[in-house]
Amino acid sequence: MPLDTAPNALGFARAPARTRVVVAMSGGVDSSVVAAQLAEEGFDVVGVTLQLYDHGAALAKKGACCAGRDIHDARRVAEAMGFPHYVLDYENMFREAVIDEFAESYLGGATPVPCIRCNERVKFQDLLGTAKDLEADCMATGHYIRRLDGPAGPELHMAADEARDQSYFLFSTTKEQLAYLRFPLGHLKSKAETRALAQRYGLGVADKPDSQDICFVPDGDYAKLIEKIRPGAAQPGEIVHADGRVLGTHEGVIHYTIGQRRGLGIGGLSEPLYVVRLDVDSRQVVVGSRDMLAVRRIPVKEVNWLGDGAFTDEAEYHLRVRVRSTKAPVDAIVRPTGPREAEVELALAEEGVSPGQACVFYAGEGTRVFGGGWIHRG
Repeated sequence: MPLDTAPNALGFARAPARTRVVVAMSGGVDSSVVAAQLAEEGFDVVGVTLQLYDHGAALAKKGACCAGRDIHDARRVAEAMGFPHYVLDYENMFREAVIDEFAESYLGGATPVPCIRCNERVKFQDLLGTAKDLEADCMATGHYIRRLDGPAGPELHMAADEARDQSYFLFSTTKEQLAYLRFPLGHLKSKAETRALAQRYGLGVADKPDSQDICFVPDGDYAKLIEKIRPGAAQPGEIVHADGRVLGTHEGVIHYTIGQRRGLGIGGLSEPLYVVRLDVDSRQVVVGSRDMLAVRRIPVKEVNWLGDGAFTDEAEYHLRVRVRSTKAPVDAIVRPTGPREAEVELALAEEGVSPGQACVFYAGEGTRVFGGGWIHRG
């Protein structure tokens, strides 16, 4: 078969040198390996790193992605492998699309997942548009997830390494975006393989620690950040038992999350209590017994459907769902209640289901991701 008609490693029927790929480079080992591997294979690689926020506070915190050191590391990889590298200032966009919503969600009593919004609104929307402006044939990232060709087009699948799988954070990837994206690390069986590749390419980031916490909250203190960007927004209130008893006071609902047990500030009680509800309007933190956390029916909105057919309220889907990034998928029935809304009925009740988290849909068997939606109060 002639060279220009045989699919290359990125799926294009042309030589690698005639295939331009923009690689989203965070400065970490994963995206650095992707860029180095594609460059070594002869692809026309363009590295792009996003400056997402004011680096000042993050520089002292190891593991904060997209900080000044990370930009430097990404540039060094590009120089070593001989491909161009650009840094784009997305700070204002990131604040508006991710940080502001993060703050508003917490103030509204939700528990947001900003990494999903970053992928959805910044990396896979604006950066993807920039990649097209650069006349790239596709964009590659270091995410641990797989893009496989199915009978109806590209499908999203869990990573081969379940411990590294990032499908929860990528459920909102649309079919159109999926057609343009590539995930070269999704087939690897362990992070050790990625680091071995980094050593093979001689990358200085081979032993760099993985990112920790949310990148724009380098010390992990979410409440402190929210108070900084929304001064005075957090109001004190009461800690109330589900039976109506007032047990204490708090300095703002932003200091609490659904399912929280420790640090409630209401000692001296004989029974263990958990946060079961956050009532923003009355400024109450409602606590109760653990069994009150059990939920079987979950309303979701902003559904992104990655199934082969339309998402229709004339059907119900027997799938598995994941309601937190750290939980395994469980059996459920997804019943559409509108074009982008649904009710999810869990086979067995789950604890700690919180508004603001994602509910991600998976095949009943196998690794395919069917999309998902955002949990809300209904």
